[in-house]
Amino acid sequence: MKESNNLIYGRHSVKEALVAEQQINKIFVQKGLNNSTIKYLVSLSKQKHIPVAYVPKTKLDKLTINGNHQGVVLSIPVIDYKKLDDVLNLAKSNNEDPLIIILDSIEDPHNLGSILRTADAVRIHGIFIPKRHAVGLTDVVAKTSVGAVEHVPVVRVTNLVNLVKKLKELGFWVWGTDMKGKDYRYLNAKGPTAIVVGNEGKGISRLLKQQMDGMLNIPMIGHVQSLNASVAASLLMYQAYNSRYPLN
Repeated sequence: MKESNNLIYGRHSVKEALVAEQQINKIFVQKGLNNSTIKYLVSLSKQKHIPVAYVPKTKLDKLTINGNHQGVVLSIPVIDYKKLDDVLNLAKSNNEDPLIIILDSIEDPHNLGSILRTADAVRIHGIFIPKRHAVGLTDVVAKTSVGAVEHVPVVRVTNLVNLVKKLKELGFWVWGTDMKGKDYRYLNAKGPTAIVVGNEGKGISRLLKQQMDGMLNIPMIGHVQSLNASVAASLLMYQAYNSRYPLN
């Protein structure tokens, strides 16, 4: 199998990976290719809910360092994705109520890496990300996390709205972030808690926001009324930590 820098490329190798149920971030397909093998690989990817990106040949050449990609490349995670049960079992093994972070379409790998680093520091039991329109577990994420990616379970799901509905059935209180929410310092994360952090530019999507039990706002008195997603997530995670482990 042709594999380099968390990539698998070449039609035969890509087919093997797809059939073998290997965990995959995304499939890159060269624009303009329309033969039966490429069609089959794209169809198989869509059946497995793997995001498909059509890109120019130059993009694939760059990804594979001019390897013989034959018009198709898979991006694979540096660490295997976990399941919801893994997260719940981790919390249970520590005799703690589960505390999780849900990231709504975070696209910058540096943001995800930084969030993982803070999540490890405050013992977040799991981070949930969507399969589409979001960065996965890439080399850059792993390097930015400074090893935290090895210790914080990351779960990738098809639909965040369905995830939140499932969590609420399990007794979670789910908090979102919004300019009109209450001061984040009121956050009490005792009990099963999920905190949703929105996309760097668009925030939390409308349908997901409708599922929130409460909304939180990070007050700002300066000129710039926005924070980097990883900074906002860090503030929320540390407030959750403070509520669980107060000084007194």
